[in-house]
Amino acid sequence: MAKNYTAEEDFEWDEAPLEVLAAAVPGELGGLRMDLALARMFPQYSRNRLQAWLKSGHVLVEGMQVRGSEKAIGGEAVVLDPPAAADVAAPRAERMALEVVYEDADLIVIDKPVGLVVHPGAGNPQHTLLNGLLAHAPSLRKVPRAGIVHRLDKDTSGLLVVAKNLSAQARLAAQLAARSVKRTYLALVHGEPPAQGTIDAPIGRDPRARTRMAVSAGGREARTAYTVLERFGKGARTGFSLLECRLETGRTHQIRVHLQHIKCPIVGDTVYRRGASNAVEFGRQALHATALELTHPRSGRHMSWSVPLPADMKKLVAGLRRAASSAR
Repeated sequence: MAKNYTAEEDFEWDEAPLEVLAAAVPGELGGLRMDLALARMFPQYSRNRLQAWLKSGHVLVEGMQVRGSEKAIGGEAVVLDPPAAADVAAPRAERMALEVVYEDADLIVIDKPVGLVVHPGAGNPQHTLLNGLLAHAPSLRKVPRAGIVHRLDKDTSGLLVVAKNLSAQARLAAQLAARSVKRTYLALVHGEPPAQGTIDAPIGRDPRARTRMAVSAGGREARTAYTVLERFGKGARTGFSLLECRLETGRTHQIRVHLQHIKCPIVGDTVYRRGASNAVEFGRQALHATALELTHPRSGRHMSWSVPLPADMKKLVAGLRRAASSAR
């Protein structure tokens, strides 16, 4: 059976009591009642609870509400958005300046700045991207998580796509589950990794610190491909490298954990920078989501966007370039 895909998995979120899940119905479940197929796909929830959520619209199939008795075909995009606890307040719309790279009736592509949390949570009840999206497009209140289908850490900048309706959300979730959405990042790291490579190492919760992730034999499959774009200085302790990283899977903190695993942690990453003795003054992890490619959920057209490094990373790279040049 295909693994469940957690739409909140790619990047760091504040913990929520219940998570939005998205998956495609495995072909081998075709012919089963939908509620039974869902119980097989999401065994952490009882069949009775899933039936209730189907009735209340908290489970959507291809962006639509369906009956539990309907037959699954196989391949349908499912989005499961469990209801919030009764004591959790609904998020408020807040006007804020959003850098909109692209928008149409189905999608919004945002260039997220450093410091902006994506979703309200413990410690961040407001002033998040979700709050800003509700002000920018009030109709997003009808879409689970205001259409957010993936995320970026608070201190990671760059591209993030938002679905503007249920159908678009279901189709984007299916693309994420099928790993057909291509996401490319730029990372400035300590050390000198090989010119290119793929880091294939499972990731799970760090047993020593539950707020961190770690490479773990019992973790979930995780692969990150990278290419060195430029080197600054020499040596594992004194050199730096600018990498282009491409996610082949989506796990929490995947790039940060994988680069730490090969002893090339991201500059400024105070969580995963263990073992990097060459201190560089930079106030956040030097990681930027620079490119995004996907299939448009309505037209089927291939679409891609790219944004340059933000000003703080440009300044950091320029400084390292000057220092490396003067040391020659």
